[in-house]
Order: sequence, then C-alpha cells, then structure tokens
Amino acid sequence: MIKFITVLLIACITSLQAQHTISGNFSPADDYSYLIAYHLKPSGQAYIADTSIQDGSFQLNMPENAPKGTYRMVYAVPQDEFYFDILYGGNEDINFNFNIDQGVIFTTSKENILFSTYFNEIHDIEQEIIRQYSLQKENKSQLSKTFKKYHSVQEMYESKSENNMAGHFIKANKSYVPDAYIPVLDFIKKRQELYFKHLDLSNPVLQSSGFLTNKISNYVLTALPLKKLSKTETEAILQSNIDVVANHLDSTSDVFSFNIFQDLWKSISKQQYYETATYLLNTYIKNLPVAVNHQETIKQMETELRLRLGATAPEITWKKEDKLKKLSELASSKYYVLVFWSSTCGHCLKEVPALHKEIGQNPNIKVIAIGLESDDEIWKMESAKLSNFEHVIALGKWESKYAKLYDIHQTPTYYILDSDKKIVAKPESDLEVVEFLKGQ
Repeated sequence: MIKFITVLLIACITSLQAQHTISGNFSPADDYSYLIAYHLKPSGQAYIADTSIQDGSFQLNMPENAPKGTYRMVYAVPQDEFYFDILYGGNEDINFNFNIDQGVIFTTSKENILFSTYFNEIHDIEQEIIRQYSLQKENKSQLSKTFKKYHSVQEMYESKSENNMAGHFIKANKSYVPDAYIPVLDFIKKRQELYFKHLDLSNPVLQSSGFLTNKISNYVLTALPLKKLSKTETEAILQSNIDVVANHLDSTSDVFSFNIFQDLWKSISKQQYYETATYLLNTYIKNLPVAVNHQETIKQMETELRLRLGATAPEITWKKEDKLKKLSELASSKYYVLVFWSSTCGHCLKEVPALHKEIGQNPNIKVIAIGLESDDEIWKMESAKLSNFEHVIALGKWESKYAKLYDIHQTPTYYILDSDKKIVAKPESDLEVVEFLKGQ
C-alpha cells in the first residue's frame, strides 16, 4: 500500500511539472528559419525560448517553469512587425500552421482554438451589422435579428471560457449592441460612450498582451463622427479621444501607461497625424514620472517628428564673406538639397563631387553641404573643389550641433527641401537625389 501511494505521488508530481511543446509548420518553408517566444508582461516582454524552423517545421520545448500568459512568437526582423500572439496556459501542447496570408490556424489547443473561433465569429457579426447599417434602406427586422445573434454568441463564449485565460479577453471585448433596432447615429454614439464599459485596463492578464493596445488605438483612430472632416477637425477629435484614454489609464501603473502611449504614438504617426502625435508626446508622455520615462525613446520620438516628411527643416546658419546666412532666409530656388558629408569620408569624396557635377549649376536647385569635421584643414581643400555649393562646417563631427539636430549617423546623408524649406525627400544616395529632382 505504501509503495502504491509513493508511485501515485511521483506520478502526480511528474504530471504537474510536465513539459509542454509549441509546434507546427510555417509556409512557404524557405521563408522561415527561426522562432522566438517572448512572455508578455505589463512592463514589456521577457525572452523564454527559441528554436530553428527546418523545412517549415519546428518544435519549441517550453521550460517547465514557463509562466502562463500571452506569448509573442517572433519569426523575422524587425521583431515589432513580424510576430503573432498565442495563449499559453501551461497545461496543454499547442500546434498550429502559419502563413503570411491566412495567419495562424490552430490544430491543437483548446484555449487558442476557443479564443480564435470567438474573435472570428464576433468579427463576422460586427461586419454584418456595419453592412446592414450601410444599406440605402435599413432592414430594421434583420438588424434586430443580428443584434440578438451577437448577444447569443457573446454569452455562449463567455460561458465556455469561464475558467480559462481566453475568458478575460472575451468578456473585455464585449461591445455595446442594442436588443432591438435603433438609428445608426444613436448606435454609433452609444458605442463610443460605452466603449470602455467592459474594458478593464487594470486587468493584469489584459495588460500582458497586445489586446489593450489594439483596443485603445482603435478607439482613438475610429471614434469619429459620420461626416466629412478636415485634417484639422480630425486631429482635434483625435486629441479629445486621447484625453478620454488618459483618464481611463489613471488607474494603471505609470510604466503601463507609458507603454500604451508609446504604441499609440506609433499608430498615430503611421497615419501621419503629426499634430496629434506631438500633442500626445508633450501632454502625456513627457509628463509621466522621470523614473518610468525612457528618455532615449522620447528623444527618438522628438527626432522623428522634427525630421518627418512635411516638417520645416531645422535652421542652419553659416558665415559667408562676413555675413550671417540662414537656411530659412534663402529664397532663390525651387529646391534645396542638404548634404551632410565629411572631407575624410571615402564615400563622400565619390558621391558629393558627382552630385556637384550633375546639379551644381542648376539655377532651380541650391545645395548646402554641411561638413562634419574634426578640423578644417582637409575640409577647406575639398570644399573648394565644390564651388557651386554653399558650405557649412560643423566641428565636432558626430557630436556637432547639426549632426545631432539632423540625426546623422552616416555620411553622406541627404535631405531635399521644397521652396518653403519643408522636407520632401530623404534619398539614400547621390543617384537618388538626381532621380528625385529630375522627376519634379
């Protein structure tokens, strides 16, 4: 009897500590070579394991102590673009197939199959509601039936997911849907008013995923009135939406707020709402406690906004014949080309003279060559050969004022400005500079 109990205890302990695997197939097989698993946390992500993908197949052995939660599966670089998320409960093996067109299809994993099936079904119903409201003549009876279907599916999946991780996401995803027909404007208004009703931003399971980031970005970028808006009107509403989000984030940690704001800033910038991106940065991100502010991240945000296409180029000044000249005051050309180079840079000594030969005498183009130099001895000799360019010297090279102002990390670097000194292109070479200008 004692022997039987001992064997039973060993079996139970072994079962509790069983190692689980994440396996599957990627296609096309030749496009993928590795997979990395990161555990998502409210403060960021932590590396857990990795494996190679061979002939499209892989098996990732999860550590026995791997925490439960959402895992980010990275399969290429840049890592913040090529990934997908899965749920790992530590109690089952997971198997899936992946390709870039269809995404992830789970073949083994009750948790993930339940999760993905719910979101696919609810998405289809949401799209059907939008389609029916978009018809020239609304079918009130059909809309009411679709509303009832939404509630039925939502309640069914909430019940099915009651005791697992997927349940957190399913409950939080519940949107306002009336029981019976209401006009479209009332429907949209209610949706916006009640958007955060079921969205618990303090829930650690939700915080440790990309779910809240997506929901918040969706609210900020889509909670807009059903009428044509100017860019200025749109940005004003987006900024108001950000204020709403910030109010809801008051109950969360500063670190989590920073991460949410950072991801939101990326989404807004990608949509080219630069006034709103500046508002978010100056009003909220910079005002978080210094202890959680990633100063390098903020510096990079400022740099991207300062040097974005459409922004006015930062001021450059230089002396010529004892007179102070300013980039902002030049007024004789259709285009201005800024060339950041160095007289000791081999690539520069090949590209910059070639550019001088191609466009140096074009009356519609003014080239300002900014030399990033340690001293002026060689620069004076080399710049004299480029007589049709305006020349500026920036002593200190990479640490010089203009290298930092224009975020220069290699020479030569080019910026093309229009007649108002707004940045219109950032070519990679002298050939691209010439090609761009010829196309204008």
